[in-house]
Amino acid sequence: MIPATSARSRHRVFSASPGPSSPSVPSAWHGVAMIVAAAAVGAAAWCGHALALPLACAFPTLWAFAPSRLISAVVSAAYFLAASRGLPQGAVNFYGTDLGVGIALWIGAAAIFVLVHAVLWQSRRGWGRALWFALAAILMSVPPFGIVGWAQPITAAGILFPGWGWWGLAATVAILLTMTTGKWPIAAIVAAGFWAWSATHWIAPAQPDGWVGLETKLGSALGRAPDLAQSQALLQRVREAGAAGARVIVLPESAAGLWTPTTSGFWMDGLRGNDITVIAGAAIVDRKGYDNAMMEISADHARRLYGERMPVPVSMWQPWLAWTGQGGGARASFFANPVVESARHRLAPLICYEQLIVWPVLQSMLQSPDVVVAIGNDWWATSTGILAIQKASIQAWARLFALPLVLAFNI
Repeated sequence: MIPATSARSRHRVFSASPGPSSPSVPSAWHGVAMIVAAAAVGAAAWCGHALALPLACAFPTLWAFAPSRLISAVVSAAYFLAASRGLPQGAVNFYGTDLGVGIALWIGAAAIFVLVHAVLWQSRRGWGRALWFALAAILMSVPPFGIVGWAQPITAAGILFPGWGWWGLAATVAILLTMTTGKWPIAAIVAAGFWAWSATHWIAPAQPDGWVGLETKLGSALGRAPDLAQSQALLQRVREAGAAGARVIVLPESAAGLWTPTTSGFWMDGLRGNDITVIAGAAIVDRKGYDNAMMEISADHARRLYGERMPVPVSMWQPWLAWTGQGGGARASFFANPVVESARHRLAPLICYEQLIVWPVLQSMLQSPDVVVAIGNDWWATSTGILAIQKASIQAWARLFALPLVLAFNI
């Protein structure tokens, strides 16, 4: 007869021994597979092609069914880092610094996304988990966390349900929440069906009649310093577009440079004799900082049309300067002027970074605009996929609400 103490001792030894029968081995591989899948989903969904966006709908399932809170955090990190993989090189290009700075910014932005999703992850399965995911999505869509709320799966609504408007947004929310439950295969099949239909009938948003967006290839020189030759070349392109029939011409972010009375006079004089309205990006500077703005210009007037609600954090929006009594950063108006009126149209204006986050778009759509106008100065992103992702994202939103879209970017 074996003593009880001996049996218990041997049981502890064998339980601690690794081997094929140990549940920790398949669990570990399961976690690794989910992390790899999350990275693949992030990279593929945010590759810069609008029709790939529905792949992001797989993220809620990978997050929800992670075997532990730690794995859910790593899954979230893998998805976000893969989706935003162009940031390090973009930062290097913009700041002219080493890759370490870019990587630090990349990881810093990811940390917020990971923190929110890790804290709200729940081990208990069911619809309660779906509600926690909904809360995470909301937090990452509005300030303060939404300031770096890139790569939101809800953007896929415009591909899955083009033209459905708010109903399409609600249907996509339902799919994303169901993807966190045991019914996820049903949600995946439904999403795949609508995705296949959309892919076979996809039409990119068109410009309104009489409107045109002009793209430029002026690199970092655009808007950096007063340049008469550059301004004259842009004015000539505007006149040529007007001669071809355009009545409203949109120029990229920073195209009008630093806005001064001299700049205003140059453009108004240059448009004299033409029935043309120009919408151009410019910087309006005062002692406390500057507005990254859109200006509306014609032969008889020039006015500030729109001030950017969310400039690029760190590189443009630097709130700590005001906290320390300094100035110089771009102002963030957050929820101001979501829709503006120009040329008898109601415009949803979006400047550069605003095209990557959620609340500026949805806030504008609440005001029932007629046209989406999206501009950017993306010279620093030419060796990355950031510009393509911006365009894919705003195309998806425009298609969701069946709105015409005018794009004007500088590279």
